Amino acid sequence: MLPKYAVEMEAIVIEPTEQCPRVRFNTDGKLLLEGHSLPENVASFYEPLCEYASSLNLEEATFDVNLEYFNTATSKKLLELFRCLDTNEKLGKVNVNWHYEEGDEDSVEMAEIYEEKCKQRTTFQFIMHAEALSLVDRVNFFR
Repeated sequence: MLPKYAVEMEAIVIEPTEQCPRVRFNTDGKLLLEGHSLPENVASFYEPLCEYASSLNLEEATFDVNLEYFNTATSKKLLELFRCLDTNEKLGKVNVNWHYEEGDEDSVEMAEIYEEKCKQRTTFQFIMHAEALSLVDRVNFFR
């Protein structure tokens, strides 16, 4: 019988651009996606994030989503990403903190659709902010 080896994952860190969001996917289950998401090739941007989400092996993960703007192609990939987390049997619980700017009802409605599609191990919390600010800058998130 071969010994079992744990494959250690590395964090995914992507700095934001005008087209792509900031990403911090840490091995401790703290996940962050924030900024604007309208990458030229949405599939190639989000595929590694989905693979990472499917590979997490933890009791709990917390995913903070703080997107000021995202396009339709991103919306589809976000649902895929949420489903990767929700169906990952190696995860005990997934907490999604959906951050939105006061008055941005479109963002809340979209998150409610995601919430409706992901009910196995995922719970959503909606967090309103008076204005759009980076979570990283606000509370030294993920440093």
